Amino acid sequence: MKMARSTMKALVGLVLSFALTSGNGFAADKPSPSAARKLAATAKTPADYTKLAKHYEAVAASHDAEAKEHDALAEKYTRNPTGREQKHPMSAQTAGHCKTYAEHCRKLAAAAREMATAYAGMAKQGGH
Repeated sequence: MKMARSTMKALVGLVLSFALTSGNGFAADKPSPSAARKLAATAKTPADYTKLAKHYEAVAASHDAEAKEHDALAEKYTRNPTGREQKHPMSAQTAGHCKTYAEHCRKLAAAAREMATAYAGMAKQGGH
């Protein structure tokens, strides 16, 4: 049964990866990280810059969601301390770790938003 379940998970992952990506590495008009790097190096048209802006907007949203998740975990660990905070400060299951990681995610989201804004500006200017 375990073999069938793991095989099924692998097949679902494979099908989803094919369903979400086209031959050029873009999913729903949003480049994958490697496709985004290639596109950033070769971008010339407003459409190219718009794709990059959308990519960085999605990256920022992902980091925002991760920050919210870790804020909630920090609150949970603060309300219900596990003892790890004293035995293992900053280990993964502590409020301190979660607060620090949430702040890190917010900084990454802000940087991604700056990139999105810059690429959106380039798209409005008509590319190069």
